[in-house]
Amino acid sequence: MNLNELISDVLAFRHYLKAERGMAENTVIAYGHDLDRYATWAAQVRLANYLSPTLSDLTRYLGFLHDEELAAPSIARHLVALKMFYRFLRLEERANPSAVELLGSPKLWERVPSVLSPESVDELLKGPRAGDRFYLRDRAMLETLYATGCRASEVVGLRMNDLYLDAAFCKCTGKGSKQRVVPLGKPAIQSLRDYIGGGRTATPGSDGAEFVFVSRSGRELSRIDLWVLVKKYCLRANLPTTVSPHTLRHSFATHLLAGGADLRTVQELLGHSSITTTQHYTHVDRARLKAMHKKFHPRG
Repeated sequence: MNLNELISDVLAFRHYLKAERGMAENTVIAYGHDLDRYATWAAQVRLANYLSPTLSDLTRYLGFLHDEELAAPSIARHLVALKMFYRFLRLEERANPSAVELLGSPKLWERVPSVLSPESVDELLKGPRAGDRFYLRDRAMLETLYATGCRASEVVGLRMNDLYLDAAFCKCTGKGSKQRVVPLGKPAIQSLRDYIGGGRTATPGSDGAEFVFVSRSGRELSRIDLWVLVKKYCLRANLPTTVSPHTLRHSFATHLLAGGADLRTVQELLGHSSITTTQHYTHVDRARLKAMHKKFHPRG
């Protein structure tokens, strides 16, 4: 393998992200850092051809990241960086197109605990079907869970007056009764409208009348109910049995960071009072934080 050629391609990719994709500098730095680690590993194992890696090669790299004791979200972001890198090489007509497909392989992502790939999330969200008894409710719950990154207790605790669908956000009540505003995407909004308009069974004056998500008898759902629901649709989507509502919260944060969101934004969306908690939760590399400090602080 030609290490200098790989390093050159990584530099070209960073320039592409900044100049042609218009990505933020901190995002470019983060992806560059991840790919530098990949280049170092490729040189150490003498990867035969980095332009056409095999699933075995990528699995070995994943094992290397585990050996480095990186946390699951950090490993997931490394894979996202690799996928974007190989998409770039494919646009340049240099890499084998199958490399991108391999990086989207469920077999590879299943080896990353606690985080689902965006493709796996899509499969989970497609789980509820029109013939299911609580199709509209279940679809709305899953969409809300992933769209907001909320805790299970926050989702089942949503009240009707917490929803502002015309303004595309909801109001969540987190730990310590602290409230925060979280945006809702179009799929979540549409699912909630469909459910409230045609699938919600709560009647005025019933115990669960004020809550968004209710049972057939109109009572408020519990965290356990949501946990069972997620397990049910994971089984249908052939996803690992270890997936839970918290996995979707973790995936929400990881996907935001992989897409270039800054740490403060993720902190606010997750409802963390301290950025230290967010840093631990999303496992952002210290190198990235140092680079951000150096760029933006007057005495960095």
